[in-house]
Amino acid sequence: MSRSKRLTDAERMEIVREAVEGVTSFELAERFRVTPRTIQYTLKSDAERQADTAVATAAVSLKVTQDELAALDEVLDAAGIETRSEGLRRLIQAAGGVFVLDAQLAAEMARYRASLNEVGNGVAQIAKQMQKANRIGQGAIAEFSELRLAQMRGLARFILDSADELDLLVRRRREAMQQEATAALREFAHAAE
Repeated sequence: MSRSKRLTDAERMEIVREAVEGVTSFELAERFRVTPRTIQYTLKSDAERQADTAVATAAVSLKVTQDELAALDEVLDAAGIETRSEGLRRLIQAAGGVFVLDAQLAAEMARYRASLNEVGNGVAQIAKQMQKANRIGQGAIAEFSELRLAQMRGLARFILDSADELDLLVRRRREAMQQEATAALREFAHAAE
């Protein structure tokens, strides 16, 4: 089993599909020639991606009377909500504390956060290699001075902190949207009465 094997996107999708069907991490690891930990990480990353991008994976079916349906349509029209599906989705998200205004915005923010983390990790690796070169005597030139190493570490810290700030910004925005949704749902409930 090679430690340096990188899974392709197609392999990752196949792992997720087969795990849902009940294939164990150990079996998948053997077949794809990676560690079981890699399989678990792949599954966790996919679950986080689905949560971050609000990928719909479940369906709700509901039977109501004609009067209830007419009242729902009236309230949705008054609230400016175009479809019943969107109205129910907003209700469910607000009730579950997971209100997401825009799935596309959430996906973009997740990509930005991931990109910032990748850049920060890359900068940290550069600083690590510079420090290693200094230890073995290859970094006697000015580019590898302690000041440059400190600057690289500071840059890595800045980038990783920026990713954390972005995450905090998204969380605060969700909380604010949840409060707005709760207020709208109260109106929604009172309008139906």
